[in-house]
Amino acid sequence: MEKLDWTGPLRAKLDATYFEKLVEFINQLYHSQKIVYPAEQNIFKAIEITALADTKVIIVGQDPYHQAGQAQGLAFSVPDTMIAPPSLRNILTELASDLGQERNHHDLTPWAEEGVLLLNTVLTVEDSKPNIHRGRIWEPLTDAIIEAASDDDRPKVFILWGRQAQDKARLINQHKHLIVKSAHPSPLSVYRGFWGSQPFSKTNQFLQTHGQKPIDWLR
Repeated sequence: MEKLDWTGPLRAKLDATYFEKLVEFINQLYHSQKIVYPAEQNIFKAIEITALADTKVIIVGQDPYHQAGQAQGLAFSVPDTMIAPPSLRNILTELASDLGQERNHHDLTPWAEEGVLLLNTVLTVEDSKPNIHRGRIWEPLTDAIIEAASDDDRPKVFILWGRQAQDKARLINQHKHLIVKSAHPSPLSVYRGFWGSQPFSKTNQFLQTHGQKPIDWLR
């Protein structure tokens, strides 16, 4: 966790014992015979790229992609060399419908650089075992990240897709920030309100209303 402006708020919310247990969990996991994603150096990539001071939007995902070569440490993002997984493909389809232009890249790193925190609630996964680390260690940290973003005075947009992400609304000051909710973009739920939800234009409208530069979602 290199960004100093995240470190202070997180250490204020979580005691030293938690971080000791987290380090132990990571060390045991990545020195086992298990195949784990993302690469160890990319576990905290979301908060390393997007500093708290730069965060304007928070997109909350679940856990990393669980197939080889996909997980980058950024929710929903895969390298451009990879085929877009179904959820990402649906996100990009809704983006094109919302903004009237297509984004042809699968790597969402440019969004992170624009101030979009691409945060999974669980930061590790084992090969072909989705949600295997849910409830193990990560939620206190990722909840603290969401709370720290909410505590910050600058108005932000929290994009919560699906029930698991929407459970995090309790951590957010809804008087200060905008929460954009819809069904999850997965093929199982995309028809339950994700299509036509216009999260990208709604986000930029809010940012502009509050004197902030909109996100270039097409980067």
